[in-house]
Amino acid sequence: MLFAFVITGSVFIACDSPVYARERVLLPPSPTIQKAIEQAYEKFRHVTDGKNASYIPYLAKADPALYGIAVVTADGRVFKVGQADHAFPVESVAKIFTLAAVLREHGAETVLHKVGVNATGLPFNSVLAVELNNDKLGGSPPPGNPLVNAGAIATASLVDGKTLDTRWKSILNTAGEFAGHPLRLNNDVYRSEMESNQHNQAIAVLLQSYGHLYADPTETVDLYTRECSYDVDAVDLATMGATLANGGTNPRTHHAAVDAATSARVLAVMATAGLYNTSGEWLFKVGLPGKSGVGGGIVAVVPGKLAIGVYSSPLDEAGNSVRGQLAVQFIAETLGVNIFAADVQ
Repeated sequence: MLFAFVITGSVFIACDSPVYARERVLLPPSPTIQKAIEQAYEKFRHVTDGKNASYIPYLAKADPALYGIAVVTADGRVFKVGQADHAFPVESVAKIFTLAAVLREHGAETVLHKVGVNATGLPFNSVLAVELNNDKLGGSPPPGNPLVNAGAIATASLVDGKTLDTRWKSILNTAGEFAGHPLRLNNDVYRSEMESNQHNQAIAVLLQSYGHLYADPTETVDLYTRECSYDVDAVDLATMGATLANGGTNPRTHHAAVDAATSARVLAVMATAGLYNTSGEWLFKVGLPGKSGVGGGIVAVVPGKLAIGVYSSPLDEAGNSVRGQLAVQFIAETLGVNIFAADVQ
């Protein structure tokens, strides 16, 4: 309920009921959003730069022509174009939702001191970053941050549960809460990655040697591999991102996946480390927290407003979707949602 009162010629409006984040901001009108994603789709549809991830056999076979864009707003509207319903492996985008689960279970201080939150400035699978952090040159615990492989493996080792299957169900259920429906493991992806994950196994043992792995290394790598192997589509990514934009509450199901403080911390790590060693360039160009995966997915979040999800499998040298980055930057500029801009709409 609103009421007004006047003091020396000024009118003040007061409200005696809660005002939620999505009610405090002006969301773009539906036609504007749909037009922006359609323009982005057409503008970059014929871009052929980049290559599929070749070190994972399943990903190497993905159709590079597939391209889909979705936007989900903090008030639950859904917009899509192209192959936005095409399922693909979530890969590293999953790291942000496992991070959310561990923050919810153990709190921010545990993540800060056991994993770290500083960008490494090195490739996502770097062992050198672990060594440098252990020598205190990086100002972070050896894992680095939850969005590089070492940090994600350490984060997975913190997931609660007495058995591997229990911990896996916890990760998958949390991701499903963000997506608004149950998600499923892609067994072909899982098997493909388990046959080629020796590098991650080595990272896990290295972390264990430094006292920064908190469960059995073999089981943890298995859990981490499963985490990267469930299927999503661009609409799922946009919904999951919109849940973060909406303070942890899924705007389509109205279910709280995490609280607002957890959501804010996840977005902070996304902003600093979400696109591997090009995270600084991304934030400079786009001005939004984002997260990519080598499966070709990318999600970007406008806190309080909306999220953008894109799928296109060809990647740049850092492991980020080429068309995904171009599309998100175009949409962000068209909608005027750079979070650092003084005139953000």
